[in-house]
Order: sequence, then structure tokens, then C-alpha cells
Amino acid sequence: MLSRLQVKNYVLIDSLEIDFPEGLIIITGQTGAGKSILLGALSLLMGAKADAAMVSEGADNCVVEAEFETSDLSLKEVLEENEVEWEEGHLVVRRVVNRSGRSRSFINDSPVPVNVLQEISSRLVDIHSQHQTLLLSDKSFQLNILDHYAGNSQLREECAALYRELGTLNSELSALDARLARLAGEKDYNEAQYRQLEAAGLREGELEELEIEQRQLANAEEIKTSLCSVEELFTAASSMGETLSVDSVLKEADKALSKVSRYIPEVSELADRIDSCRRELDDILSEISSINSRTELSESRLEEVEDRMSLLYGLLQKHSCRTEAELIALRDSLSEALFDSTQLEEKREELLSKIKAVQKSLQSVADELHNRRASSVDAFAETITGSIRDLELPYAVFEVELLPAPVGATGRDQIQFRFSATGRNAVDVAKCASGGEMSRIMLSLKAMMAKYTNMPTMIFDEIDTGVSGSVADKMGSMICSMGAYMQVFAITHLPQVAAKGSAHYLVSKTIDPSTSKAVSTIEKLSAEQRVLEVARMLSGSELTDAAIANAKSLLS
Repeated sequence: MLSRLQVKNYVLIDSLEIDFPEGLIIITGQTGAGKSILLGALSLLMGAKADAAMVSEGADNCVVEAEFETSDLSLKEVLEENEVEWEEGHLVVRRVVNRSGRSRSFINDSPVPVNVLQEISSRLVDIHSQHQTLLLSDKSFQLNILDHYAGNSQLREECAALYRELGTLNSELSALDARLARLAGEKDYNEAQYRQLEAAGLREGELEELEIEQRQLANAEEIKTSLCSVEELFTAASSMGETLSVDSVLKEADKALSKVSRYIPEVSELADRIDSCRRELDDILSEISSINSRTELSESRLEEVEDRMSLLYGLLQKHSCRTEAELIALRDSLSEALFDSTQLEEKREELLSKIKAVQKSLQSVADELHNRRASSVDAFAETITGSIRDLELPYAVFEVELLPAPVGATGRDQIQFRFSATGRNAVDVAKCASGGEMSRIMLSLKAMMAKYTNMPTMIFDEIDTGVSGSVADKMGSMICSMGAYMQVFAITHLPQVAAKGSAHYLVSKTIDPSTSKAVSTIEKLSAEQRVLEVARMLSGSELTDAAIANAKSLLS
């Protein structure tokens, strides 16, 4: 139930804070006093679109806050999913709208997106505005009403979940089919590309190796000439008319210095250095000889290398790649694409199997929904007919017709409400009922919903439009009886309705003399004030003794 409402800087409301009890709550006030503004503030808490025009003149923002008490544990799950504390069913819902029209929403001081606010508030408050009788022509609304009566909520949730799952699977299948079609169109081309790259026997780093080998082969003659001359320099030298190798020369020098070292010790180190150089030069000569022996003058090998390089360069250019690694990655991706089609075909078969199973489950739930609806329509129609006849339409007939429809989120039925005030030739309710008749039908439906839903709070905004006299009194009694199941707010202009209920609030508008600004307020009426308000509603601006006596009679 709605236990407290606080509004600041909302249109004509500067500051308002008021507590509400359980049961039936009456709200009255003259036309233009601000009852619709109060309703708009509540609608904002239910996720209605925010607008900069909602912020009072001169204020930076407007704030609407309400406290609710609920025992609906399904709300706990929604709150916990959005990291909001449950606080044992005590909810503080707040919405702040700034000058630019942007808004922020909070539940128990935790920020939440508007869609969460809508989901939570839709289970806390049901606002029936004076124009909501248009819902009578809404087939979804009609089906929802019947399902509430038949207790089909869980089946409806199952049906909607299966339908969503089926939609998801069908979307996956469409995407998969599109991908398979694309792969089929590209298969021949991809296969040719893959075969060419696979036949190339690609190896990372090969091109760099080939470039080095090509340079060596192309310059092999010059390389061998240079290496041979180095070998000759190492193996022959002239000294004292004799031809000695570098190795021999260094050995002789080493021997000579070793003799001197007996007399000059530091010369021993020089001998060691000469020996080290001799060994290093021997090693260098060995490597030069090895390189020289490996260097070939092979025109055929040079041709092979250049052909291979030409192939690799051609592949790089053709596929806009810079390295062999990129070519290898392309080859592998083409391989995966060719293999992918086989896997995708298998996945498609799995999807088709899942779709078939979900379709079967959906059809089963839709059939069960249909059977439960079919078994409930007569009793539902009789219940509503009885309520309407109690509202002084003694010959009225209300009928419900189930019609076939494609299987969807709500099952395989569509529905039509039929009505006749005379009891004959009932036709579509949207085409035959007057404003007063529509109000009575809608009230009867809402009264039925009060018994079969867990909605803690229901607000009626002038549902009694188009009726008066004893009919209004009976509508007031029906609304009052709903207060036994839930908290009910009735915004009304009819004294017969205003006299019902245990609490009465008056909305009024005054002009601030200092600013000439209109301000709307709401206050709870005492027993004496309530008599005067009902009397005003009976007689107008001038209160008569007869009106006051009549008001006391109505209230008693």
C-alpha cells in the first residue's frame, strides 16, 4: 500500500507531504484544483516520461517520493537483481527531474533505471484514469482480465518465456542460414585460394632465408675469389728468402720470445699473446675454408631460389600481406571457413531440433491456456453481468467470445467482449456502450481484478464519469467493497461516492498574494470538514441547511 507521498516543486505543488491509511480513500476538489497534478506526480513514480514543464517556476528540480509497504516477495528478486536492499517490504521510491527534463530514479536510495522503476511500480499501483475505458476495446487488456480471473498468470509467464525462446532460436537460425548461404557462395573461391596457399608449403621466415641465399648465389664467384685470396695470404708469406705460413712465422716468434723471457720476465706475456693470436688465426682460417668449400657456383640452384622468391612475392601481393605469417594466418582462416560449413550444418540440425521441441512445448502450453480460458469464460461473463446489473442496468448482458489466433506470447486465443444494455443482440463493447455504461463495465472489471490480483493499491480517477444518483451510490459502494482487498483511492466529483470510505482528502488551489502564484495543496478532512465538503458537492458554492443535512445522511 501507499503509506506516504512527498512532492516538491512539481507544477503547482511547492511542497507537500501526506500520509495515507488502508482501505478506501476519497479525494475531492473543485475542477482545476490540482487533482490531475497529484495523479501526474504518482504517474512519474511509475515511470512516466519526464518533462521540464513538470518543474515549478524558479526551482532547479522537482522531487516526487513515495513510501510503499508490500509483502510481494517477487519484488524482492527484482530488487536484488538490481542491487537494491529489500528492507522487509518497505520501499521508498523517488524520482528527481531537473530543469533540462532529465530525470534520475531511486529505490531505497539506490539509483535504478526507469525500466526497473516501471517494473516495480506496476506491481504496486494500478491507476485507472477517466479515459482508461478506452482499454475496453484493447484485446490485450481483455485477455489479461480473463486470465486474471482464470488464474492463468503462471501459464502466461511460461507461454511468454517459450515464445521469447522460440523467437531467439529462429533469429539464430536465420543468422546461421545467412552465413551458410554466404559460405556456399564463396566456397569455390575459398577452396581455390586455400589450395594455392596450401600447395605453397609456407614457412615463417623462409623469404628472408631465400633472400640471403639468393645474394650469395648471385655473387658466388666474387665470394670464392675473395675467400681464396685470404686463404693464400694465411698460408704463404716471405721471410729471409723462404716461404713460410703465418702459423709458422708466429711459432718462430713465440720460440724466440720464450728464450728472451729467461732474461726479461715481462716478455713471457708477449709470447703468450702471440700464441693466442696464432690459435685465433688458425680458427679464422678454418672457418674461411669451410665457408669457401660450401660456396657453390650453381646456376640451377639460383634459378630455384629466384623462382621460389617470385612465388612468395606474388602471393604476398595477391593477398595484400606483408609477411609469410600473414599468409599462413589467411590459409588457416580459409581452412576454418571451409571446415566451418560442416560444423554449421551440424549446428543447424541441432537448432532445428531445439526449435521443434520449443514449438511443441509452446503449443502444449497454448492448448492448456485455451482450455482454462474456455472453461472460465461463462463464469467470468456471469460475474461481470451480475456486477453491471447491480449498477442499475437490469437487462444488461456481458459476453466473452474466444476466437482462434496464431500461437504467440499469450497463447493461441484472441478475445472479444460483447455487451448489450437491453439483453439482446450483444455486440463488441467498444461499438455499443455509452460513457456511463463503459464506466460501469470498467468498474465491474476492476472490482473483479481486486479479488484475483495481488495489486496492493488501485487509484480511480473519476471512473464515475457519466453516472449520477443511485447509480453513483452503488458505484461508490462497489468501490468501497474493494477496499476490503486493497488500498483504493477514488478521485471523484460525485457526493454519493465521496461519502464512502474511511478517509477523505481535499485538493485545493490558492493564490499566494506575495507572488501571485497559484499553489495546489491537499489536506485530510476532519469529520466536520467532510460534512461541509460533501454538502458543497451537493449544492455548489452556497451551503444550505438541506445540503448539510443530506451530506450527514450520506455519510452516516
